[in-house]
Amino acid sequence: MIVDWLERLEQRLAEGDEEELATGVVSLAFFAAQEVGLPEDERRAAARRALLLLAAGGDPGRALDLDGRAVRALAADIETPERRAVLEAGLGRLAREAAELPYVSETVRALVRNPELAWRAYAASILAEELDDA
Repeated sequence: MIVDWLERLEQRLAEGDEEELATGVVSLAFFAAQEVGLPEDERRAAARRALLLLAAGGDPGRALDLDGRAVRALAADIETPERRAVLEAGLGRLAREAAELPYVSETVRALVRNPELAWRAYAASILAEELDDA
């Protein structure tokens, strides 16, 4: 299943634009973080606080900014060294699974090289999921 998804992402990245790349970065961080083990109550509370920051900044329906206040706040709220280590391990697994996919591989390598960006991308995936549920 993950291989099929990676192949579809490869195609979108190959054909895509900057928006596709941003979506790919967030999606890869989300999949890499599947075993982070963030408790649901903690996730929802942190996401609600971030949504308030997003709404205070204007249109909460606008695209998420990985450097934006809401994403940064959420990332800081849920961060622990153990969780970041799990994300980094997940990125390593994705890198191996995507070895034959040049666009996905390069995107994963960029996340591995920049763990802060990877962590914010994971936080953005949580916030995006919360926005979808709203």
